[in-house]
Amino acid sequence: MDDRKGSSTVGGVGFVGMLTIAFIVLKLCKVINWSWVWVLSPLWISALFVVGILIGIFVIYLIANR
Repeated sequence: MDDRKGSSTVGGVGFVGMLTIAFIVLKLCKVINWSWVWVLSPLWISALFVVGILIGIFVIYLIANR
C-alpha cells in the first residue's frame, strides 16, 4: 500500500540554478554587461567544485589501497 498523504518531496531549482537564471535574466534585460562566461559562472564553478571533490576522493582511494 503506497500512502503518500504525509510524505513530502524536495525538488526544484537550487541556489546555483536560481542564481544562474537571475544572471541570465539580468544579462538579457541589459541590466548587467558581463560576458556570458561570468553569467554562467555559477554552473561552471559548482561543476569544478564537484570535480575537485571527486578527484580528492579518488586520490584518497588510491592512497588507502596502496
